Amino acid sequence: MASTITSPHWLPGGHLQTIVPLLRKGVTPPYRRERIETADGDFVDFDWLSSGSDTTPLVVLFHGLEGSSRSHYARSLMRAVQTLGWRGVVPHFRGCSGEPNRLLRAYHSGDSDEIDWMLRLLRTRAGSAPLFASGVSLGGNALLKWLGEQAQHATNIVDAAVSVCAPLDLAISGHALGSGFNILYTRHFLKTLVRKAEHKHLRHPGEFDIARARTSRTLHAFDDAFTAPVHGYSGADDYWQRASSKPWLARIQVPTLIINPRNDPFVPASAWPLPSELPSAVSFECPPGGGHAGFLTGNPPGKLNWLPDRILAHFRAQPHVAYPEESFPVLITLESKRSFLR
Repeated sequence: MASTITSPHWLPGGHLQTIVPLLRKGVTPPYRRERIETADGDFVDFDWLSSGSDTTPLVVLFHGLEGSSRSHYARSLMRAVQTLGWRGVVPHFRGCSGEPNRLLRAYHSGDSDEIDWMLRLLRTRAGSAPLFASGVSLGGNALLKWLGEQAQHATNIVDAAVSVCAPLDLAISGHALGSGFNILYTRHFLKTLVRKAEHKHLRHPGEFDIARARTSRTLHAFDDAFTAPVHGYSGADDYWQRASSKPWLARIQVPTLIINPRNDPFVPASAWPLPSELPSAVSFECPPGGGHAGFLTGNPPGKLNWLPDRILAHFRAQPHVAYPEESFPVLITLESKRSFLR
């Protein structure tokens, strides 16, 4: 599918387009936090927007690795949802809301069980209004995997979905993050991942090899030492294979938009599906730029409105979401409107 994004001439390359948006987070929306006790004796924190009514659509965003409701893509999408007058919520994966969770389990890229109960809960909260699901990076992969696993059943829960910069094939993305400049991203992730593993070790000693987790220098090493054994996988390779969403894409029946930029340093094109592997319900969009969940546009210092506009355009395009034509210009530019009408 053609894309309308034009990357800034002053911000060339996937790395700059990934890093600079991290400095452009903007204002945090007025969240209301709700702590929900889980069936297994743990808790998760949901950050809700203070906008919308019981009849307006509900947009949920699943964040990426070590992300939260304060991530730049979460802030920009939720601000756009608020401006539109819809409801919005960012559920935090376990341990990502600023407080360690109680149990040994944490979260991972293939955690579709967590996606399942969260979305079923949010379906009841949405009432008769549409429920739209989006996910970025790790959250996008877990969402796509859930959509494929549930197939037709997912259409009874969510009305449309968007995945942004999902790794799709965890082995390809994982190894890409273990070499070259990408090692800097890996070191950034490992700082907090290892710290969280240390906390798990204090509360649940002997459940995994903390010495191996501490000395991890790649995500493969960390996943082999912590993520895989803690979540029921035999090792990192087993985890990466079984948690990847790519094998599940053909089963998706919910109207779904997948956005993967061509210059995403985390997700090489070799991870992408072939057109023949995608069902009619799935549109695959490959913008020429955007980096990994960056999508900065315009003159310096740039704006982060392209991604929320694109996500909401997909949701607005669903036939059961009828709003006056004059409300479109609030968030959707003429260019992006043409894009999804093509």
